[in-house]
Amino acid sequence: MTMSKYNPKVDGFLRKQKQWKEAFEKLREIILGCDDLTEDVKWMHPCYTLDDKNILLIHGFKEYCAILFHKGVLLKDPHGILIQQTENVQAARQIRFTNANQIDEMADIIKAYILEAIEVEKSGLEVEYKKNDEYTIPEELQSKFNQDLNLKTAFESLTPGRQRQYLLYFSQAKQAKTRISRIEKCVLPILSGKGLND
Repeated sequence: MTMSKYNPKVDGFLRKQKQWKEAFEKLREIILGCDDLTEDVKWMHPCYTLDDKNILLIHGFKEYCAILFHKGVLLKDPHGILIQQTENVQAARQIRFTNANQIDEMADIIKAYILEAIEVEKSGLEVEYKKNDEYTIPEELQSKFNQDLNLKTAFESLTPGRQRQYLLYFSQAKQAKTRISRIEKCVLPILSGKGLND
């Protein structure tokens, strides 16, 4: 393995880590042991790409750290270890670890999943995402659209991902008054062409 594979931005990321530093270092070695991947930092986490296409990243949470495969839904998962982070995540899947020893024990399996993810990208396979028209527009949002055509036009001109974020955010509220409150708070960002998290 040549030293040029190591990105100084990832070195900086690792220096700041406390809880998952050892686990991240072990994952980094396994990942960089696979040819073809370029190391970078995206979304504030080490990310590994092939020809500028995201293959996987490593990230940590309070209870676990994980490898997240961007097209994980396309992997065969013979060991049944891939996890859908939340019910709304369509493509990405994680392999989770609660300690660094698990990474040592699973090193060969981890490498096999990484190599499959690389092959999936090389083959040109794409994830078929659920279309926005498959999501239900909450009654309260439709009512707001009926009152304000500018809002409807602005919403429809948002990117599909931004539309989906809003639809999920509004729909997740169980009570009508909460949905109305969420919609009201988001009117200005929608009119400004911004997404929920912009």
